[in-house]
Amino acid sequence: MNGVWVAPGRVNIIGEHTDYNGGYALPIALPQVVTCAAHATADGSVRVSSRQHPDEPVSQPISGLAAAEVAGWARYPLGVVHEYVRRGHRIPGVVLGLDGAVPVGAGLSSSAAVECSVAVALRDLFDLPVTAADLIDIGRAAENDYVGAATGTLDQSASVLCTAGHALFLDFHTGERTQVPFDLAAAGLELLVIDTDTPHQLADGGYARRRRECEQAAAALGVPSLREISDVRAVDRIDDPVVRRRARHIVTENARVLDVVEKLRQGRDPRAIGPVLTAGHASLRDDFEISTPQLDTAVTTALAAGAHGARMVGGGFGGSIIALTDAEHTREVARAVEKRFQEAGFTPPRTFVAVPSAGARRIS
Repeated sequence: MNGVWVAPGRVNIIGEHTDYNGGYALPIALPQVVTCAAHATADGSVRVSSRQHPDEPVSQPISGLAAAEVAGWARYPLGVVHEYVRRGHRIPGVVLGLDGAVPVGAGLSSSAAVECSVAVALRDLFDLPVTAADLIDIGRAAENDYVGAATGTLDQSASVLCTAGHALFLDFHTGERTQVPFDLAAAGLELLVIDTDTPHQLADGGYARRRRECEQAAAALGVPSLREISDVRAVDRIDDPVVRRRARHIVTENARVLDVVEKLRQGRDPRAIGPVLTAGHASLRDDFEISTPQLDTAVTTALAAGAHGARMVGGGFGGSIIALTDAEHTREVARAVEKRFQEAGFTPPRTFVAVPSAGARRIS
């Protein structure tokens, strides 16, 4: 048996670092996908290859995945196979061929797209009894435990659950998942993604350190997670100034997600969410301290060129920004950022328009 599956990258409208704090987020799936061509074998091995890494095919016995010393891109798909097996699912052998169109290191969740494309392929190839929630957790476990990146489940949730034309409201405490209409074109708007070409590495320690600081903040406030705090004044009780700033970002970011969702559900002009996006960037820059000069420059330049709102997206320490623009001015905003990057001596950015797209699925 064989087939081809895809899973998309994502861009988060609002709600960064809230997932592992039991909070809220509002992602959309991108049209850019990772494609997984897969066929079943019976030889007890997993073989993976990538069009982006043509000289680095990897073959491993499935029984030895737990101890496999494989680094780099291949660890993500191998981690998914390992997680299926660890959970008791039988995989007699498989060949996986990957091709990724999601920019790597851009904060657009290329790793989750890999994980979810492989996860849905294995589910269908071997007729495994796993739910959407299982797929999300398998991807999360592969990234946390096999790769070593201490992420939450936002990226995998978006890659599996998003639908075309909608943003996905996620409540990571209750498990609520709601599709929120997100039709920017009808309002004459576009969501411009600007990849600053400053790749981030979530496994390098910065992300995990922020997660530990959030746990310290919750402990200092006597709550199981920062989701329990809705009044930002409560964070003033935290003695450590760094931990206090981390908590303030999470509490205010959760409020920003709820604000954006309410505006969209009320049918307000989407331009109204612009200032909320910009406030989110200031919080990530100042309180969570995960922005970079390139990200800050892209945001300030986009706003000066007429964007209604702009902010960095993803785990931070590099990656991309989004800018909410009038469709007729999108190219003008992109050119302004390109010009400013050239003046600053930065690597030229890459730009594209994000269109809310469908989640992971089989295509042939």
